[in-house]
Amino acid sequence: MHIQVGARTDLGRVRKNNEDCYSVDDALQLYVLSDGMGGEAHGEVASQLAVQTVLAHCRQSVNSRSTPIFGESSPDVSERTNRLASAIRLANRKVFEMAASDAEHKGMGATVVAVWVEAQRMSVAHVGDSRAYLLRAGTMDQVTADHSLVAEKVRVGILTPQEADASEMQSVLTRAVGTSAAVEVDTDEQMLVVGDCVLLCSDGLTRMATDPEIASTLLTSSSAQEAADRLVDLANEGGGVDNVSVIVLRVLEKSEGFFDRLKIWKKYSG
Repeated sequence: MHIQVGARTDLGRVRKNNEDCYSVDDALQLYVLSDGMGGEAHGEVASQLAVQTVLAHCRQSVNSRSTPIFGESSPDVSERTNRLASAIRLANRKVFEMAASDAEHKGMGATVVAVWVEAQRMSVAHVGDSRAYLLRAGTMDQVTADHSLVAEKVRVGILTPQEADASEMQSVLTRAVGTSAAVEVDTDEQMLVVGDCVLLCSDGLTRMATDPEIASTLLTSSSAQEAADRLVDLANEGGGVDNVSVIVLRVLEKSEGFFDRLKIWKKYSG
Protein backbone atom coordinates (compact mmCIF):
# COMPACT_ATOMS: atom_id res chain seq x y z
CA MET A 1 0.00 0.00 0.00
CA HIS A 2 1.34 3.40 -1.02
CA ILE A 3 0.02 6.80 0.10
CA GLN A 4 0.07 9.67 -2.36
CA VAL A 5 -0.08 13.05 -0.64
CA GLY A 6 -1.19 16.50 -1.72
CA ALA A 7 -1.38 19.57 0.52
CA ARG A 8 -1.93 23.30 0.31
CA THR A 9 -2.77 26.26 2.51
CA ASP A 10 -4.07 29.62 1.35
CA LEU A 11 -4.82 33.02 2.87
CA GLY A 12 -8.27 33.20 1.28
CA ARG A 13 -9.79 36.38 -0.10
CA VAL A 14 -10.66 38.25 3.10
CA ARG A 15 -8.13 37.59 5.86
CA LYS A 16 -4.87 39.52 6.14
CA ASN A 17 -2.86 36.73 7.76
CA ASN A 18 -2.92 32.95 7.60
CA GLU A 19 -3.62 31.32 10.97
CA ASP A 20 -3.71 27.81 9.50
CA CYS A 21 -0.75 25.46 9.69
CA TYR A 22 -0.13 21.91 8.49
CA SER A 23 2.71 19.42 8.25
CA VAL A 24 3.30 16.23 6.31
CA ASP A 25 5.79 13.60 7.51
CA ASP A 26 5.90 10.99 4.76
CA ALA A 27 8.49 8.88 6.55
CA LEU A 28 6.19 8.40 9.57
CA GLN A 29 3.00 8.67 7.53
CA LEU A 30 1.90 11.33 10.00
CA TYR A 31 -0.29 14.24 8.85
CA VAL A 32 -1.33 17.17 11.04
CA LEU A 33 -3.49 20.22 10.35
CA SER A 34 -4.39 23.09 12.67
CA ASP A 35 -6.52 26.22 12.45
CA GLY A 36 -5.42 28.93 14.87
CA MET A 37 -7.77 31.39 16.51
CA GLY A 38 -7.33 34.56 18.46
CA GLY A 39 -6.79 37.26 15.85
CA GLU A 40 -4.56 39.80 17.53
CA ALA A 41 -3.78 37.11 20.10
CA HIS A 42 -1.74 35.40 17.37
CA GLY A 43 -3.72 32.38 16.28
CA GLU A 44 -0.92 31.56 13.85
CA VAL A 45 1.41 31.10 16.83
CA ALA A 46 -1.02 28.65 18.42
CA SER A 47 -1.48 26.57 15.26
CA GLN A 48 2.25 26.40 14.55
CA LEU A 49 3.04 25.40 18.13
CA ALA A 50 0.30 22.77 18.08
CA VAL A 51 1.53 21.19 14.84
CA GLN A 52 5.19 21.26 15.89
CA THR A 53 4.39 19.70 19.26
CA VAL A 54 2.35 16.86 17.79
CA LEU A 55 5.09 16.06 15.28
CA ALA A 56 7.90 16.22 17.84
CA HIS A 57 6.08 14.05 20.39
CA CYS A 58 5.18 11.37 17.85
CA ARG A 59 8.69 11.32 16.39
CA GLN A 60 10.18 11.02 19.86
CA SER A 61 7.84 8.15 20.71
CA VAL A 62 9.02 6.22 17.64
CA ASN A 63 12.65 6.66 18.68
CA SER A 64 12.06 5.96 22.39
CA ARG A 65 9.33 3.78 23.87
CA SER A 66 9.93 5.48 27.23
CA THR A 67 8.40 8.71 25.94
CA PRO A 68 5.69 9.60 28.48
CA ILE A 69 1.99 9.44 27.70
CA PHE A 70 0.06 12.59 28.57
CA GLY A 71 -3.42 11.90 29.87
CA GLU A 72 -5.12 8.54 30.21
CA SER A 73 -4.81 5.90 27.53
CA SER A 74 -7.92 4.26 26.15
CA PRO A 75 -8.10 0.44 26.04
CA ASP A 76 -10.43 0.68 23.05
CA VAL A 77 -7.81 1.94 20.58
CA SER A 78 -4.26 1.04 19.58
CA GLU A 79 -1.04 2.24 21.18
CA ARG A 80 -0.40 4.50 18.20
CA THR A 81 -3.83 6.13 18.46
CA ASN A 82 -3.27 6.71 22.17
CA ARG A 83 0.09 8.25 21.34
CA LEU A 84 -1.51 10.61 18.86
CA ALA A 85 -4.05 11.72 21.46
CA SER A 86 -1.21 12.18 23.95
CA ALA A 87 0.58 14.45 21.48
CA ILE A 88 -2.49 16.68 21.16
CA ARG A 89 -2.86 16.87 24.95
CA LEU A 90 0.76 17.98 25.19
CA ALA A 91 0.13 20.57 22.47
CA ASN A 92 -2.84 21.81 24.49
CA ARG A 93 -0.62 22.24 27.54
CA LYS A 94 2.05 24.14 25.62
CA VAL A 95 -0.39 26.51 23.90
CA PHE A 96 -2.24 27.13 27.17
CA GLU A 97 0.96 27.86 29.07
CA MET A 98 2.20 30.25 26.41
CA ALA A 99 -1.13 32.09 26.36
CA ALA A 100 -1.14 32.32 30.16
CA SER A 101 2.43 33.57 30.43
CA ASP A 102 2.29 36.27 27.76
CA ALA A 103 -0.45 38.93 27.68
CA GLU A 104 0.14 39.37 23.94
CA HIS A 105 -0.98 35.77 23.37
CA LYS A 106 -3.87 35.70 25.82
CA GLY A 107 -6.95 34.09 24.30
CA MET A 108 -5.18 32.23 21.51
CA GLY A 109 -6.07 28.65 20.69
CA ALA A 110 -6.33 26.22 17.81
CA THR A 111 -8.10 23.26 16.33
CA VAL A 112 -6.09 20.14 15.54
CA VAL A 113 -6.88 17.15 13.35
CA ALA A 114 -4.24 14.50 12.79
CA VAL A 115 -3.94 11.06 11.23
CA TRP A 116 -1.14 8.53 11.64
CA VAL A 117 -1.01 5.53 9.33
CA GLU A 118 0.63 2.23 10.27
CA ALA A 119 0.27 -0.61 7.78
CA GLN A 120 -3.45 -0.38 6.90
CA ARG A 121 -4.65 1.15 10.18
CA MET A 122 -5.28 4.89 10.26
CA SER A 123 -5.30 6.51 13.69
CA VAL A 124 -7.36 9.70 13.92
CA ALA A 125 -7.36 12.29 16.72
CA HIS A 126 -8.88 15.75 16.82
CA VAL A 127 -10.07 18.74 18.81
CA GLY A 128 -12.22 21.50 17.32
CA ASP A 129 -13.95 21.76 13.95
CA SER A 130 -11.16 20.96 11.51
CA ARG A 131 -12.32 17.74 9.89
CA ALA A 132 -11.22 14.37 8.59
CA TYR A 133 -13.20 12.70 5.80
CA LEU A 134 -12.90 9.23 4.28
CA LEU A 135 -13.98 8.73 0.68
CA ARG A 136 -14.48 5.08 -0.25
CA ALA A 137 -16.21 3.61 -3.30
CA GLY A 138 -17.74 6.96 -4.20
CA THR A 139 -19.19 7.64 -0.74
CA MET A 140 -17.67 10.28 1.53
CA ASP A 141 -18.12 10.11 5.31
CA GLN A 142 -17.02 12.60 7.94
CA VAL A 143 -14.80 10.69 10.35
CA THR A 144 -14.60 13.45 12.97
CA ALA A 145 -17.42 15.19 14.84
CA ASP A 146 -17.17 18.99 15.08
CA HIS A 147 -16.67 20.44 18.54
CA SER A 148 -18.77 23.50 17.79
CA LEU A 149 -21.92 25.05 19.20
CA VAL A 150 -23.99 24.50 16.06
CA ALA A 151 -22.80 20.91 15.68
CA GLU A 152 -23.85 20.18 19.26
CA LYS A 153 -27.27 21.65 18.54
CA VAL A 154 -27.62 19.49 15.43
CA ARG A 155 -26.69 16.37 17.41
CA VAL A 156 -29.43 17.02 19.99
CA GLY A 157 -32.01 18.01 17.37
CA ILE A 158 -32.25 21.73 18.11
CA LEU A 159 -30.98 22.70 14.66
CA THR A 160 -31.15 21.00 11.28
CA PRO A 161 -27.91 20.66 9.31
CA GLN A 162 -29.22 23.29 6.89
CA GLU A 163 -29.92 25.72 9.74
CA ALA A 164 -26.46 25.06 11.15
CA ASP A 165 -24.84 25.84 7.79
CA ALA A 166 -26.62 29.20 7.73
CA SER A 167 -25.96 30.07 11.37
CA GLU A 168 -23.77 33.03 12.32
CA MET A 169 -22.55 30.90 15.26
CA GLN A 170 -20.64 28.42 13.10
CA SER A 171 -17.27 29.60 14.36
CA VAL A 172 -18.12 29.20 18.06
CA LEU A 173 -16.17 26.19 19.35
CA THR A 174 -17.06 24.10 22.38
CA ARG A 175 -13.58 22.60 22.54
CA ALA A 176 -10.18 23.83 21.34
CA VAL A 177 -6.48 23.34 21.98
CA GLY A 178 -4.98 25.85 24.40
CA THR A 179 -8.09 27.47 25.83
CA SER A 180 -8.04 25.49 29.10
CA ALA A 181 -5.48 23.57 31.12
CA ALA A 182 -6.78 20.20 29.91
CA VAL A 183 -8.69 19.10 26.83
CA GLU A 184 -10.62 16.00 25.80
CA VAL A 185 -9.30 14.51 22.56
CA ASP A 186 -11.60 12.43 20.36
CA THR A 187 -10.04 9.41 18.65
CA ASP A 188 -11.02 6.95 15.97
CA GLU A 189 -9.45 4.20 13.89
CA GLN A 190 -10.13 3.18 10.31
CA MET A 191 -8.75 0.31 8.25
CA LEU A 192 -7.67 1.65 4.87
CA VAL A 193 -8.01 -0.16 1.56
CA VAL A 194 -6.61 0.58 -1.87
CA GLY A 195 -8.75 3.23 -3.54
CA ASP A 196 -9.53 5.15 -0.36
CA CYS A 197 -9.08 8.90 -0.20
CA VAL A 198 -8.63 10.77 3.09
CA LEU A 199 -9.11 14.51 3.48
CA LEU A 200 -8.02 16.71 6.37
CA CYS A 201 -9.25 20.29 6.17
CA SER A 202 -9.87 23.49 8.08
CA ASP A 203 -13.33 25.06 8.18
CA GLY A 204 -12.21 27.51 5.51
CA LEU A 205 -13.10 24.73 3.09
CA THR A 206 -16.23 23.29 4.68
CA ARG A 207 -17.87 26.70 5.18
CA MET A 208 -17.39 27.53 1.51
CA ALA A 209 -18.13 24.19 -0.16
CA THR A 210 -20.69 21.44 0.36
CA ASP A 211 -19.79 17.82 1.03
CA PRO A 212 -21.02 16.75 -2.45
CA GLU A 213 -18.81 19.42 -4.05
CA ILE A 214 -15.83 18.26 -2.02
CA ALA A 215 -16.46 14.60 -2.85
CA SER A 216 -16.84 15.36 -6.55
CA THR A 217 -13.53 17.24 -6.55
CA LEU A 218 -11.74 14.35 -4.88
CA LEU A 219 -13.27 11.83 -7.28
CA THR A 220 -12.46 13.75 -10.46
CA SER A 221 -8.89 14.81 -9.64
CA SER A 222 -6.03 12.88 -11.22
CA SER A 223 -3.70 13.16 -8.22
CA ALA A 224 -3.72 14.06 -4.54
CA GLN A 225 -1.99 17.37 -5.23
CA GLU A 226 -4.44 18.29 -7.98
CA ALA A 227 -7.28 17.54 -5.55
CA ALA A 228 -5.70 19.76 -2.87
CA ASP A 229 -5.23 22.63 -5.32
CA ARG A 230 -8.76 22.34 -6.68
CA LEU A 231 -10.29 22.24 -3.20
CA VAL A 232 -8.51 25.46 -2.21
CA ASP A 233 -9.66 27.06 -5.46
CA LEU A 234 -13.20 25.86 -4.74
CA ALA A 235 -13.17 27.54 -1.32
CA ASN A 236 -11.90 30.80 -2.77
CA GLU A 237 -14.43 30.73 -5.59
CA GLY A 238 -17.12 30.30 -2.93
CA GLY A 239 -16.05 33.51 -1.22
CA GLY A 240 -12.79 32.65 0.53
CA VAL A 241 -13.93 34.29 3.79
CA ASP A 242 -11.36 32.35 5.83
CA ASN A 243 -7.94 30.78 5.50
CA VAL A 244 -8.19 27.35 3.92
CA SER A 245 -5.90 24.35 4.35
CA VAL A 246 -6.19 20.79 3.06
CA ILE A 247 -4.22 17.56 3.13
CA VAL A 248 -5.32 14.85 0.69
CA LEU A 249 -4.19 11.24 1.01
CA ARG A 250 -4.83 8.70 -1.74
CA VAL A 251 -4.29 5.02 -0.98
CA LEU A 252 -2.71 3.29 -3.97
CA GLU A 253 -1.20 -0.07 -4.76
CA LYS A 254 2.38 -0.17 -3.53
CA SER A 255 4.58 1.24 -6.27
CA GLU A 256 7.40 -0.89 -7.55
CA GLY A 257 10.89 0.35 -6.84
CA PHE A 258 13.70 0.49 -9.40
CA PHE A 259 15.26 -2.82 -8.33
CA ASP A 260 11.90 -4.59 -8.38
CA ARG A 261 11.35 -3.41 -11.96
CA LEU A 262 14.92 -4.45 -12.88
CA LYS A 263 14.31 -8.00 -11.56
CA ILE A 264 11.10 -8.27 -13.59
CA TRP A 265 12.87 -7.01 -16.72
CA LYS A 266 15.68 -9.53 -16.30
CA LYS A 267 13.19 -12.34 -15.73
CA TYR A 268 11.36 -11.73 -18.96
CA SER A 269 14.35 -10.62 -21.08
CA GLY A 270 16.03 -14.00 -20.74
